[in-house]
Amino acid sequence: MDATISCGLDKLDYEVEMGYSSDLMSDVLTLDTDNLVLITGLVNLQAIRTAEMADIRAIVFVRNKKASLEMIDLAHEYGMCILESPYSLFKSSGLLFQAGLKPIY
Repeated sequence: MDATISCGLDKLDYEVEMGYSSDLMSDVLTLDTDNLVLITGLVNLQAIRTAEMADIRAIVFVRNKKASLEMIDLAHEYGMCILESPYSLFKSSGLLFQAGLKPIY
């Protein structure tokens, strides 16, 4: 994914089994799955807070969007790993799927 790690370099050994792609945080809150990575283009504090509420410990921000320092600080506080990819939501999701990441449904 040509992603950079903006937070959670020490968490790269965290295993994720499934991925979920969405810019709608209300949809993310309906998930009840462990070991999940969120792939999203919504880059704001709400995405970090929503991921924390849904017990998501890894987020990939797409479309070359960058997390703010405030977002990185909050993600660090929650023990999350944040990656930033220059690719679209579709391509990032496809690359992760091709690498073996399973969809939720």
